[in-house]
Amino acid sequence: MENREIALDVKDLRISYRCLKSFSIKRSLFQLKKSKVEVYEAVRGVSFQVPKGEILGMVGRNGSGKSTMLRAIAGIFSPDSGTIDLHGHSVSLLSIGVGFQKSLTGRENILLSGMLLGFTEEQVREKMDEIIEFAGLGKFIDMPVKTYSSGMHSKLAFSITAVLESDIMLIDEVLSVGDVRFKKKSYKKMQQLISNKDRTVVIVSHNSETLRKLCTSLMWLHDGKVKMLGEPDEVLEAYEEFMN
Repeated sequence: MENREIALDVKDLRISYRCLKSFSIKRSLFQLKKSKVEVYEAVRGVSFQVPKGEILGMVGRNGSGKSTMLRAIAGIFSPDSGTIDLHGHSVSLLSIGVGFQKSLTGRENILLSGMLLGFTEEQVREKMDEIIEFAGLGKFIDMPVKTYSSGMHSKLAFSITAVLESDIMLIDEVLSVGDVRFKKKSYKKMQQLISNKDRTVVIVSHNSETLRKLCTSLMWLHDGKVKMLGEPDEVLEAYEEFMN
């Protein structure tokens, strides 16, 4: 088997949430030593590699750790242990509800998001008109994002990530949001981006057809662990049988 350049390398990743019940600060000061903090382990010792140019899909029922994993790869969450190696590649996360300042306008958020992705202000401004045109939000581009519907939010998020291309794209369930016309446009754009042999993609989706058409391999996460990793058709067949 030929040696392939690895774009993303995840080793023994563990991510936990500490579940704090609501309590008063005064009472907690007296009961600090007594109070127990519940810990929920969302990702439990996950390891995988994605070669450069490959498209890895992720399936699993809600709560299996998929979105947590993407946020860790994107640098939003810090793992408790394990390593994530991007091998020097730039990474962007396409997910609803991540990365926008709701009090800022769409235009201002394009600039902020682009700079958070590692682009210079000049680079973002060069692509600004293209992003705005692709999003198709009209006058809403200069209104605060808190006035946006979830569909408008997803259009803007998709447009920023699609036009400001990074080496590794992480996509979390956004291809299923928006009106029919935008879905077609975004799917076509996604196929165009993915067809670039130098771009690496990780997609989380509940849409089997999308995963079959786009992915080169598929990972099934169950209770924070890798249950299966392999050819999309094989993994989907096993996953669907399990879910039924």
